[in-house]
Amino acid sequence: MMLTLLGPTATGKTALAAAIAAQTNAEIISADSRQVYKGMNLGTGKDYADYQVQGASVTYHLLDIVDPGYEYNVYAFTRDFYRTYRSVAAQGKRVILCGGTGFYLEAVLGNYRLEKVPENRALRHEFNHLSLKALEDRLKTLKTLHNHTDTDSRERLIRALEIETYYAENSCDRYPSIPSVIVGIHLEREQVRERITHRLHARLEAGMVEEVQQLLDSGVDSERLIFYGLEYKYITWYLLGRISKEEMVTRLNIAIHQFAKRQMTWFRRMERKGFIIHWIDGRLPMEEKVDEAIRIWQQEGDF
Repeated sequence: MMLTLLGPTATGKTALAAAIAAQTNAEIISADSRQVYKGMNLGTGKDYADYQVQGASVTYHLLDIVDPGYEYNVYAFTRDFYRTYRSVAAQGKRVILCGGTGFYLEAVLGNYRLEKVPENRALRHEFNHLSLKALEDRLKTLKTLHNHTDTDSRERLIRALEIETYYAENSCDRYPSIPSVIVGIHLEREQVRERITHRLHARLEAGMVEEVQQLLDSGVDSERLIFYGLEYKYITWYLLGRISKEEMVTRLNIAIHQFAKRQMTWFRRMERKGFIIHWIDGRLPMEEKVDEAIRIWQQEGDF
């Protein structure tokens, strides 16, 4: 059974995953929507040293697999994840899925169908003539509604109907369900804030602004970098002269704090959907966190 390790940014997920992997003959599959990009290291929090445990390298996957500017998404991630999982498992290795991108994690853990469904103009024309109640009733004939996400607007209802109709009319292969024990790293909000601020200044001193400048110099479009958000957004604005360095640092620090809060909101929502997350105290020494995570993995999973 797979181990999934999650938590908000700056809580030490990767280092913990590597330490666990070193003791359990496991390899790590990253679930980070930005660390897939080559050359985007400091800005994404990618630290190769985290994969070194007592002088030995822990094998990792789905880092540095596409060039900046490529539009990587959850469809590509699920495809790459399952291909990698099968390869690692075929070697008799355990798998640790580690990251903070909630949508990527949930797509795998929930075994979601994520085929790209094309727009059906004829169907949309038909649906446009139906009432909201009729649309919702029709959707209920195609799927069980577990929440109100698909029904909170007419546009969402029509898109949900379009997707479910496509699934019903086409043979869409689903990836196999992969059972996983989920462990989360918990820290109080103020502790996360302190870690974020400290890490931000360390990354700036290590050359994060220069990294973004190199990406711009290499031909990556500034609007594409801004699209990647957070560090790339504010540093690009600074390099383009839109904001001062002081404003860049201040606004970036606030934005990362807000991002960490949104990550926790996503994880709590996963719990409400039925995902069981075993939270461990992020303040514990590394050795104790490793022991606790492995204990949970052994106790809850087919270890």
